[in-house]
This record gives sequence, C-alpha cells and structure tokens, in this order.
Amino acid sequence: MKKYVPNTITSCNLVCGCIATMFAFQADYRCAVLFIVLGAVFDFFDGMVARLLGVSGPIGKELDSLADDITFGLAPSAVIFSMLREMQYPPFVSPAVAEYLPYVAFVMSAFSALRLAKFNLDTRQSTSFIGVPTPANALFWGSLVVGQHDWLVSLQGGALWMILGVLVFSYLLVAELPLFALKFKSLSWGDNWVKYVFLAGCLPCFLLGYSCFAVIIVWYVALAVVYNLTGKKN
Repeated sequence: MKKYVPNTITSCNLVCGCIATMFAFQADYRCAVLFIVLGAVFDFFDGMVARLLGVSGPIGKELDSLADDITFGLAPSAVIFSMLREMQYPPFVSPAVAEYLPYVAFVMSAFSALRLAKFNLDTRQSTSFIGVPTPANALFWGSLVVGQHDWLVSLQGGALWMILGVLVFSYLLVAELPLFALKFKSLSWGDNWVKYVFLAGCLPCFLLGYSCFAVIIVWYVALAVVYNLTGKKN
C-alpha cells in the first residue's frame, strides 16, 4: 500500500486547488489563498514521502504536475479573474471590452502548465530553478489580492496594471532566469551567502501582514537577478 501514499498526498494538493478555484470564483479570496497554501504544504510533502518510501515513479511525476497546474496555475488565475471584475478601468476602455479583459488572467494558467512541463524535462533544475516556480507565483498573487484588495479596487486604472502584471509574471514563469533554491549542502557563509541574505530580508516583510508574501517573492526575484549579475563573480 505504501506506493499509493505519495499519490494520495498529491491528490490532496489537487483537491485543494479545486476548492481554492471555487472560492476564487465566489470572490472569497482569503479562503482561496488558504487552500492554495494548504495545497503547497501537500506539494512539499508528496515528493519527500515518495523518496522516504522509495516509491518514486513516472505516474507520480505526471500527477504532481497536473495538481500543481490546478493549485498554482488555475486557482491564482481565478483569483485574478474575480479581482479584475471588481476593479476600475480607464474611461478609454469601453464597457464591452472591459467585460472580456478579466479572461486574460487565464493566460497565466497556460504559462504555468508550460513552466511545469519544462521543469520535468530540464535537468538543469535539479538544485536550482530556471524561471519563477509556480508556487511562488501563486503566493505572490494571492498575497497581493488579499493584502491590498481595497487599495487595488480603488486604484484608478488598476485593472490594466494588474493585467500587465499577469503578462509579466507569465513571462517570468518560463524565462531563462536562474533562481537559487533554498537547499543547504552546508552551513558555510561562502556557499550560502545569498540564501542567508534572502532569509534575513524576509524577516521584516512579515510585519506587512497578508501582503508579506508578495513582497518576499519580489525580493526573491530581485536578489536572484543581482546575484546572477554580480554575486557569482564575487
């Protein structure tokens, strides 16, 4: 029976994504984000359990990608879709066009699926990431919408800025952008300084409440870019 345990955990991730999507369409953003985070917890443990039990297999790998696209692709897209339907559009955007613009949010679901497919085939991503991971992208949008809901709704033309953000993050999902992973082979400063700097910078972010994860993801990407430009040489 042990070979079914990891796949059961992965299926729990998928179910969480479905529930999160349902709450997102009802504009219950806090519950949607709660189930996205719960799905991330299941996603963290399914691979660990599979390795501990020695039952890793191709079915589990494919199921994991499917579950991740639902929880970290479709669910955050649904959150953005519902949010865009609440937000203001500039006067030059006609109501007929504004009615359909929220559907742009689902472009991110397609790019999330593409990112997951590339991850499965890319041997370079065994110890680091190429492009923003789908869980990080989902946490960014969930944290932003829950933490800054009232401000986003009141922001004149905010919907267009959010749509631009969707397109930017869709690109970052599949971009050839090296990002470090929080995996420690040792505790030495020389090998892990960028990770220690990242963790230290995360601490004050938690004072921002629900918006903290959005700021942390931006900090993570910005630090990775700086590290790629200067840190490796130094």
